[in-house]
Amino acid sequence: MTVQNALLTILIEKVRTDTLVLPSLPEIALKIRKLAEDPDVNLSKMAEMISHDPALSARIMKIANSAFVGRGVHVNTLQQATTRIGLRYIKNVVTAMAMEQLFVSKSPMIKKFMDKVWAETLELTAFALATMQQYNSNYKYTAVNFDTMTLAGLVHNIGALPVLTEAEKQLDVFGNEDFVKQATASIAGPIGSTILRSWGFPDELIEVAEHWDHAEYQPKHPSYVDFIRIAAIKQGRYHAAGDTAELLTPYVELGLIPSNEYYRAPEFVASFNEIKQLFI
Repeated sequence: MTVQNALLTILIEKVRTDTLVLPSLPEIALKIRKLAEDPDVNLSKMAEMISHDPALSARIMKIANSAFVGRGVHVNTLQQATTRIGLRYIKNVVTAMAMEQLFVSKSPMIKKFMDKVWAETLELTAFALATMQQYNSNYKYTAVNFDTMTLAGLVHNIGALPVLTEAEKQLDVFGNEDFVKQATASIAGPIGSTILRSWGFPDELIEVAEHWDHAEYQPKHPSYVDFIRIAAIKQGRYHAAGDTAELLTPYVELGLIPSNEYYRAPEFVASFNEIKQLFI
C-alpha cells in the first residue's frame, strides 16, 4: 500500500465511522446563515449582526459598491449595503468570506500548502465569476447566479482541508511535499462532498466539490461545475488530457464561452481583476 493510499484509507475509514473531524464554519457564518433562513428576519437585524465583525463589514461594503453589483449610487451604511445585496447573497458571500479563517496550521509546510490552496481558490473564484458574468450577459435566463457561484468557487476544494490537517497530525509519515500535493489533488473531492453535506449545503454545491475534477462527469445542463472547470483549466489544475485550448473547446461548442482564448480579451481581463479585488 502506498503512503497516499494509506492516508486515503485512514480518511475513508474515519468518514465511514463518523470520526473524521470535519472543519466547522466560523461562528459568524453560522449565525448569519441561521438568521437569513429566519422567515421573520429583516435587513436591519442582518446589518446589526454583520457590524460586530469589522473586517466582514468592510468586505460587504466593498462588494455593495462594486461595479459588479452596484447601481451607480454609492452606499455609505451597512443598512444600505444589505438592502442592495439581499439576504441570500449575504448568506452565501459571508459564508465564503469567513472560510478563510479555516486555513490555519502550526506546521510551516502545511501552512504553505494551505496558503497556496486558498490563493488558488480566490483566483479560481474570480475567474469563474468573470466567465459567468460574460455568459449571463448573453442570455436573459440562466441557471447560475453571482452569490451561489461565489460560494461554489470558494468551497470547490474544501476537501483539501482535512487532508492537510490529517497530514499535519502525522508529519513523520505524510509530511512529504510531493505526497501532500498529490494526495490533496486526488482525494479532496469525496471528502469535500462529505463536509458540505455536514454543513447542510445544497446539492448543487455538493456536486461541485465532488465532481469538478472528474472529466467523466458531465452535467446535463450548464452548471456551476462547468464554470469551476473552465477556471480550473485556465489554472492548469483540471486533471484531464489536453492543453488549455483543447480543454476549453467543448465549452465553446456549448456556448458557455465565446472562444478558447476569450480570457485574453481586455474587457474580460478588466472584469476578472475587478472581481478579484472583492476578495482581497
